[in-house]
Amino acid sequence: MPAPVSEPRSVLVTGAARGIGRAIAERFVAAGDRVATFYRSGELPDGVLGVVADVRDTAAVDAGFAAVEAAHGPVEVLVANAGITRDGLLMRMSDEDFEEVLDVNLVGSFRVVRRASTSMIRLRRGRIVLISSVVGLYGQTGQVNYAASKAGLVGMARSITRELGGRGITANVVAPGFVDTDMTRALPEDLRSSYLDAIPARRFATPDEVAAVVQFLASADAGYISGAVVPVDGGLGMGH
Repeated sequence: MPAPVSEPRSVLVTGAARGIGRAIAERFVAAGDRVATFYRSGELPDGVLGVVADVRDTAAVDAGFAAVEAAHGPVEVLVANAGITRDGLLMRMSDEDFEEVLDVNLVGSFRVVRRASTSMIRLRRGRIVLISSVVGLYGQTGQVNYAASKAGLVGMARSITRELGGRGITANVVAPGFVDTDMTRALPEDLRSSYLDAIPARRFATPDEVAAVVQFLASADAGYISGAVVPVDGGLGMGH
């Protein structure tokens, strides 16, 4: 169980209805923070303020932030987690499938970071955590769009660090490997086995293991960590 925070903070986690985002939101709630999410559908964890907003729409993002700020105050911790996949081999991937994945995973993250930064600059403090993937650095057949979107988050975090680091704002990337979620449990058994064989830890991560790293990067103890990429992949990527 995470240690309670000294002062509750306004935390926004995009995509907290399921999987990793849900585990992240639950950790911040348990620590006593005021937690909100942007989501499109699904049941939210207890204690999380839900705002229906599409990260592909700048006006919706702005309206969503206004709702969160009215309820919880200026956002001090932003976790950009919302993401989608549209897998397919390179030669068969459509422009629409490539562009949609980038619009949600990369440009969507930019939209929420840009809006969050306005209040963080005024406060002269803030924590930004971008949820990438081992695929963004390691690559994966059939995921040119997804890998490009997740790799782009690294450049985004490092540019934010150089631009806003002097204002008490950090920006870091968490790169999970395979995580035990409904999606991975639905994979064919032979495919699951091949993935497990490639992971030195010989198991998938739990969502809470990823959430614990996110919570640390958002803490006061991580105030001198910025522009970093932290893998949570059981050794799969080996720094890639």
